[in-house]
Amino acid sequence: MRIARYLKIQLLALDRNFLVPLFSRYAWLASLYYGVISKKFGREHKAVLSGRRHYYASLRDPADTSFLLRRNTHRLEKGLIMRPRRDVFALAYIEETVNQYAVCKELNAVNETELQWVHDVLSDYFSCVGSSPVIEKARELFQQCQSEAESYRSWVPYESDARAPLTTNFEAFFELCRRRRSVRWYDGRAVPRDLLEQAVEAAAQAPSACNRQPFRFSIFDHPEDAARVGAITNGTSGFSQNFPCLIVVVGDLSAYPYERDRHLIYVDASLASMQFMLALETVGLSSCPINWPDIEVMEQGMAEVLNLAVHERPIMLISVGYPDPKGSIPFSQKKSTADMIRWESL
Repeated sequence: MRIARYLKIQLLALDRNFLVPLFSRYAWLASLYYGVISKKFGREHKAVLSGRRHYYASLRDPADTSFLLRRNTHRLEKGLIMRPRRDVFALAYIEETVNQYAVCKELNAVNETELQWVHDVLSDYFSCVGSSPVIEKARELFQQCQSEAESYRSWVPYESDARAPLTTNFEAFFELCRRRRSVRWYDGRAVPRDLLEQAVEAAAQAPSACNRQPFRFSIFDHPEDAARVGAITNGTSGFSQNFPCLIVVVGDLSAYPYERDRHLIYVDASLASMQFMLALETVGLSSCPINWPDIEVMEQGMAEVLNLAVHERPIMLISVGYPDPKGSIPFSQKKSTADMIRWESL
């Protein structure tokens, strides 16, 4: 045991003092390091490739949602609101968009609200865009896909002042932000599913890159299940048995055809999770976001419990429950605005 411990210490020292400084000098050496010396990024590499494979397969056989349609429809929306709006735009992807819309319509595999949004935006686009051979070809295919019932055109870009006036103010919102703290002790009451659904509905309003929303909330609302899943991570020691409800936020890498977007699942899911936790406070529930480090044994455990596909990655865990009135909450002093702002200029 002593020899093994000594060798481990020496290897760590070699890595820290020699290998890391050497292999961090150039990108190709860094790739060599993580391809030969360390396998710590192996799961991510496989997940990204698996995501790309499933993305391309979904173009032929979409199910529930079409990430390509969601992305391209949002691109069309951005073109429609451009000031000044160009007479002709979206030539690079309008055919692709309409073709995918036709596939989804024919297979009836994508949810109705998504198809309505796509239909409305495409209708708005073709009503105002100029003419070109590419556009006319796409327009003809779009018209072939229509039926009498699809004459609405309500889910399209709208003017800013069309929004309803706010019924809250900064002081009230800031108090909500201050109230939301990581609560680890709950009173044991069951968490009503309708309140969780309300919070998820609020979370769905969070911004997402090209509106793809590449995540889901896997909810365990039986205490035994919540405790079992919560114990998988090493950040819940001592209080995971107290969870009445636990949520695993799961990112889906099949939303992207390119490696460059592999981190968007973390950005988008985190934006939604914050709105989810704030919404919980408004209905009397408290929560605690739980860190999910990229540790292989934990990844394997969560993949088995949730039956995750290779391209699905846990983002974080969130415990939820009614707070124990006598349970303590860390004060968690926050940085000042002066510490967090750096005014820039060019």
